Amino acid sequence: MLTVLLECRDNEPELAHTLAVLVSGAVDGLVSDVIVLDHGSRDGSARVADAAGCRFVGEWELSDVLRMARGEWIMLLEPGARPQAGWIEEVLEHASLSKAPARFTPSSRFRRPFFKRWKRSGALELGFLMQKRQAAAMTRPGMDLSALAKGAAARRLRSELIPAWVMQQSRQPAAGQG
Repeated sequence: MLTVLLECRDNEPELAHTLAVLVSGAVDGLVSDVIVLDHGSRDGSARVADAAGCRFVGEWELSDVLRMARGEWIMLLEPGARPQAGWIEEVLEHASLSKAPARFTPSSRFRRPFFKRWKRSGALELGFLMQKRQAAAMTRPGMDLSALAKGAAARRLRSELIPAWVMQQSRQPAAGQG
């Protein structure tokens, strides 16, 4: 039903957190496979992906990755992003009733500081859900996941997503330390 795609480079802890949340989707039959697209990681990202049963691809072209994907839909996430309660049922419902791409709602508990909210966020900050055949039709050589989602009109799911920047920010040493 759904293939999850993540790009990483030295994102071992973030990848582990995201994959832990996706387990419930696999148990419920929503997530058929997860493919981790690597950009030269030197940490334990490959081990984490392998331990979770994911495919870890070092050199890749997006069109080839989409052919490998088992699901009819793809969900693009950043390592560290975590869909919150209710995401499985809502994604199932959306995939059954709609053909339009979708994004999650930003987490109400984790918001950027006021002035940083106005800065344009990354194309994958709220995840991106779309039909695999739509993605395949849009794919161009050298394209990454962010380019696939960039500028695409998408419906807003009610389910919230804690964005990857929350975990990345918590890993950074406080000013004056480190």
